[in-house]
Amino acid sequence: MTATTPELADSSQPDSSAPSPSARQHRRGGGRLGSYLFIRFLLIFPTIFILVTTVFFLMRSTGDPITAAQGGRLPPDQLAERIHQAGYDRPLFAQYLDYLGGIVHGDFGRTFSDNRPVLDVLKTYGTATLELTFYALLVALLVGIPLGRLAAARRDRIPDAAMRVLAILFYATPVFFLGLLFKLVFSTWLGWLPVAGRASTGAEIQLSTLNHPTGLYLVDAIRTGDPAVVRDVLQHAILPALALGLVTAGIFLRLVRTNVIGTLGSGYVEAARSRGVSERRLLRKHAYRPALIPIITVIGLQIALLLSGAVLTETTFEWKGLGFQLVQYLQNRDFVAVQGMVALLAVIVAITNFVVDVVAALIDPRVRY
Repeated sequence: MTATTPELADSSQPDSSAPSPSARQHRRGGGRLGSYLFIRFLLIFPTIFILVTTVFFLMRSTGDPITAAQGGRLPPDQLAERIHQAGYDRPLFAQYLDYLGGIVHGDFGRTFSDNRPVLDVLKTYGTATLELTFYALLVALLVGIPLGRLAAARRDRIPDAAMRVLAILFYATPVFFLGLLFKLVFSTWLGWLPVAGRASTGAEIQLSTLNHPTGLYLVDAIRTGDPAVVRDVLQHAILPALALGLVTAGIFLRLVRTNVIGTLGSGYVEAARSRGVSERRLLRKHAYRPALIPIITVIGLQIALLLSGAVLTETTFEWKGLGFQLVQYLQNRDFVAVQGMVALLAVIVAITNFVVDVVAALIDPRVRY
């Protein structure tokens, strides 16, 4: 018998100090996730920069803000003096650099109409738009996802055709028309719901008595402890939320239907079907959940759609949020206010998209590769 040398014996044993393949793969996955999130975070800044720059030069293409707001109302000498005091007679590039410097320090300018900081306008009216956007997104998810699942389960049948037509109608109908239709039917004809506003006068008086109100009417209504106030706030929110949310529901409906049908035709679902798994179980456990992952990535894009749609919805229902106030500033030709508010909305959309990318990467590892 030949003796085994220590060198050969040592070489035949696995190195306990070396990381296992699963550990190496875990570290690589974690590294890729960190790199992915870091790159996505860095992309926020050029996105905001491009949006802010585009808004600035588009607004200034109509001339200086003072002439746009006060032109024809002031004598030429007073108009020229105000333009000089505001610095709008300087080169456009110098004004642009000052504007960027102000944004870096959180200064988005002051409104001409009421001489308020744009950030103060955001704090005052932003909560109303945030609340409406949340309601509309909730409607879109509660309507679009179940109907998309129903369409996929009844593929190429009457329910599927009906859901597809409904999705097109949801998406193609203008928000303001849908809002006016809802007001006509549910407020004027049936008298079930309020026609406009965020709350009735009595409810707003009770909300105004709270210490440190949040500006979110539903939260503040719950804080009052009065069920009548909560009911009043919810009744005022139903029609605006439906008008804005159904547009996005059409997108979610088609997206869920397409992804569920695609997942039902994948290899692992076919293997489960061959083992005798029922179609209902295949739909619920194997096809439905993976089809929801793309919804998360689309939500970030839909936030921008909801914010833009909020302008028309808030005007239709006199919902005093950023969209409603933006229309007032446009009517007053207060371009500084419009420019600042649009820039702020661009920042919100960019940050929202980053948060959605983070959630999508955490849920679906394929996103980070």
